[in-house]
Amino acid sequence: MVQPLEDDRQYDVVIVGAGIAGAILAKQLLAKGRTVLMLEAGADHGQDWQTYREYLDKFYLSLAKTPNSPYPNLPTVPSPEVLDITPVRGTVPDTNGYFVQRGPMPFGSNYLRAYGGTTLHWLGTSLRMLPADFEMASRFGKGVDWPVGYTELRPYYEKAEWEIGVSAEAAEQTPQALGIRTSAASDNKAYFAKGYDYPMHALPTSYCDQYFEKRMQGLSISTSGQRDPGGVPEQDADIVEPKVANTPQGRNSIPRVFAKGAKIPVDLKNTPYKPRGATGAFAFMGQRCEGNTNCIPICPVQAKYNAMKTLADAEALGKSRAEKKFGGKGFATVKDDDIAKIFKVQTQSIASRVELDENNRISSIIYKRYAFPGVTQYELRRVRAKTYVLAGGAVENATLALASGLCQSSQELGRNLMDHPYMMAWGLAEHPIGPFRGPQSTAGIESFRDGKFRDQKAAFRLELGNTGWDFAAGAPYSNVSQLVEGENLFGPGLRRKLYDDVQRQVRIGILVEQLPKASNRVSIDPAYRDAMGEYRPVISYDVDDYSRAGLAMAHEICMTIFRRMGIRNHTSYDPSAAGYLTYDGNGYSVFGAGHLVGTHRMGTDRKTSVTDAGMRTHDHDNLWMVGCGSMPTIATSNPTLTLAALAFKAADAIEKALK
Repeated sequence: MVQPLEDDRQYDVVIVGAGIAGAILAKQLLAKGRTVLMLEAGADHGQDWQTYREYLDKFYLSLAKTPNSPYPNLPTVPSPEVLDITPVRGTVPDTNGYFVQRGPMPFGSNYLRAYGGTTLHWLGTSLRMLPADFEMASRFGKGVDWPVGYTELRPYYEKAEWEIGVSAEAAEQTPQALGIRTSAASDNKAYFAKGYDYPMHALPTSYCDQYFEKRMQGLSISTSGQRDPGGVPEQDADIVEPKVANTPQGRNSIPRVFAKGAKIPVDLKNTPYKPRGATGAFAFMGQRCEGNTNCIPICPVQAKYNAMKTLADAEALGKSRAEKKFGGKGFATVKDDDIAKIFKVQTQSIASRVELDENNRISSIIYKRYAFPGVTQYELRRVRAKTYVLAGGAVENATLALASGLCQSSQELGRNLMDHPYMMAWGLAEHPIGPFRGPQSTAGIESFRDGKFRDQKAAFRLELGNTGWDFAAGAPYSNVSQLVEGENLFGPGLRRKLYDDVQRQVRIGILVEQLPKASNRVSIDPAYRDAMGEYRPVISYDVDDYSRAGLAMAHEICMTIFRRMGIRNHTSYDPSAAGYLTYDGNGYSVFGAGHLVGTHRMGTDRKTSVTDAGMRTHDHDNLWMVGCGSMPTIATSNPTLTLAALAFKAADAIEKALK
């Protein structure tokens, strides 16, 4: 066996993963005077503007504009790709992509293993969870309760919103303002701290959003429209008046001017909040959203937040501390080696194994350092620290920990994998609604994210799309093909018909909550390894009747909205699609939302959870597992903001432990 080379430097903290969780942890710990090494499996192609432009060129030339299409998918660090999702047939695993899919349904989500992580291709939706989401077992008898409540996490939400630079109005984001009939009246009280607001004003709603808002006025919907699996009508249904609400966005808009004494989570030193610029040399880029309508997979001007911005802050902190300690300013610049003593980001370094000592503490991390992206030759190295953090995402964290034999007390490691089953409804409006302008979504209907019905069926949110039937039916390309080949149109007639059809296309995205299930899991199998000899994640996944009942209710509500608005329904679900499922005699097609949650959930009992409320593992007192994998339930909000809040919370816990 090849013996790893020993790194010549020991740090306070080693962080595995240069995504948003790792970036926030590095920045916070550096500010506290800690030394930090970050290991990132992917390359740092997007770290400067020139190579970020190469991402854009690749996106423009890609026939399929998938979430990962602008980014390199290297044999050294393969990422799951949505184009690899196919139906799972019987008991034979599907090995078509990076995931090994054992079914019974394929897990349809992906992520990106690169410097900046999956924030390079996220939509930017930055919703807080609701108070009820932390108490699913207590309130509804479903899932589990979190070891922390909304009130405890609220100050960390504030820090996360200011780190990302969220654009929204606090007055428009309370449960009451969103039209949510919460399961407890107290949920509306102090949802935001007194005097708090987001760092930037909300982005304008689209014409499509306003079209929905105007035509839905006065609409009331009962959540008893569907029956439970036993066929008995629900006795405690909610009557909901759905509202169109502006969606908090992780992208630059107009900075807010705060009055003296306003509640803000950072010290601005009497200066207004500055929108996060682009990474690299051109800091003036990325100042405002230009409405390019391709937030997924890439924002051309970096108006949308990505973790490279926080990593740039961390690198500036490391350099500043190195200057103070080792000297060097102006013409006499600080040496790179001296900066590396404070903070070092080492890309193209795959964490392969976490090693334990005789006291069940982490003693080191073995990693594979490859010199050239795509070339599988590597140098085996070992690094040591006082504290270790796995921040590589729910699937990669679980895979590495399983491969290293960690966290065995609860048998929960890798289990309770969750996502938002994503379904769509689409139709043609009576009038043009102006798609393909602004971000891909600027508003949603949040009114069904909570309610008494959650003891029977899943809650959900409805995302109003600004891009017509692009995802749903491949528009406008499919329209051109149908009009030319099916209706023999060409020239001015083709242009007029295409304009008329595309301008009236309406799409609603449906994101449904999922309960934690032990059978939905990530595991490893020696038979399945990648080109670097690392374990590929083996996924077992299904959507239970609780979520299927939520999908059915959401579909019926979308049809009700369409009828009210005079929208002609064109929704159809293909039984041959990989994500096709049935419920109560009806069929639906679902996709992955890219919201990977669970696998190392937090809790108070080491027999039923992997980490404590600070995300320190129960079994190893110098190991933290941070990110969406720590979330005990997924609820209905896109999870990135909660992930960021948890990273701030974990940073406090790590600093306390180091003291």
